[in-house]
Amino acid sequence: MVAGSTEDPSLLTSEIQSDHEPREALFVKRTIRSGQNVQYPGHVTIVGDVNPGAEVVASGDIIIWGKLRGTVHAGAQGDDTAMVCALLLEPTQLRIGNHIARSPEGGERDSNIPEIAHVDKRGIVVEPWNMIKQ
Repeated sequence: MVAGSTEDPSLLTSEIQSDHEPREALFVKRTIRSGQNVQYPGHVTIVGDVNPGAEVVASGDIIIWGKLRGTVHAGAQGDDTAMVCALLLEPTQLRIGNHIARSPEGGERDSNIPEIAHVDKRGIVVEPWNMIKQ
């Protein structure tokens, strides 16, 4: 399900459709570089980094087992219950459903704790991954 070439930096482009059926998941085992994008009508898990200038869009959750420094949009069909998780969460832009946020100014943080972004009554909230109560 992953396609791409050096001439076409797109890893995967597919129309995200809104439906209420169980979502499939896409597993990508590589770093997503500037100019590349991943779009999938379900959940996306990436083992690797998402560099600045790269984009990941999913109708479900996005999990990055690496550094997130690019742009992500989880719940792209308006699903405010979606979440974004990363070992290092420093996105250029982060969207969940109809909410949007950016990383705070001030450069890199000294964080060794994986984080999760989700929506609550305050908007997009980022917390340590181990603090989420299911």
